[in-house]
Amino acid sequence: MRTLSLVVGGIAILAGVVWILQGSGVLPGSFMTGQRMWLIIGIVVAIIGLALAYNGMRRPASR
Repeated sequence: MRTLSLVVGGIAILAGVVWILQGSGVLPGSFMTGQRMWLIIGIVVAIIGLALAYNGMRRPASR
């Protein structure tokens, strides 16, 4: 479960960062570009990803 939490957390962080960049208009070329809603969704997803990754790092390895 530790590895799964780290992997899912990392993917969520990456997706969140992409959505933040698209929502803020830094990363053009999508229907999400410049849309404030995707900026907010990206922030929420990135925070959830950080929480998952942190939880995976602090949890002791299962045997």
